[in-house]
Amino acid sequence: MGSIDNQVKPLVSQSTYEAAPEGAQTIWDQQLADYGRMTNMKRTLGHSTPALRSYMEWYPLKNEIAAVIGERPAILFAHAISTETDCLICSTFFRKILIQWGENPDSLVLNDEEQTLVNLGRAIADNFSKVPPALVLPFKEKYGEVFVVNLIAFAGIMIATNLFNNVLQVELDDYLGEFRK
Repeated sequence: MGSIDNQVKPLVSQSTYEAAPEGAQTIWDQQLADYGRMTNMKRTLGHSTPALRSYMEWYPLKNEIAAVIGERPAILFAHAISTETDCLICSTFFRKILIQWGENPDSLVLNDEEQTLVNLGRAIADNFSKVPPALVLPFKEKYGEVFVVNLIAFAGIMIATNLFNNVLQVELDDYLGEFRK
């Protein structure tokens, strides 16, 4: 896949707080309180309260899977999906996290379970209609069905996030520039 050219003009503008619907403003306030920023993707989603709300479900799903397998594996999974879909914003966001943890995202050291997670993430992003059951079943056997439901739902939100950013050519956030591959 070709990389998104960050010089391409976004197809949809970023909303302003004042122009955002009331429900989106509430989410905006919470994002600022929790994370100190409203990203370019979220500002773009800010035109629509239901759209913004649905994408914010990424956080509870990530927290559910991280509670079971840990933060690093959850980030590795999201990074694998985002890299495979060639999403500039998301892959750079996860590169930033990995780099800040002292890791080299281009040369990760993975245990067997993490490697299976990365392989699963890549397979989902590559062709979700042909994901080998052998990549899912170890997680079902070890962690149960609820975990697998959360993991695959998280992958779906991650794919949706990548799709949104790629199709609308959302601009890379300034704070991510130094982490771009």
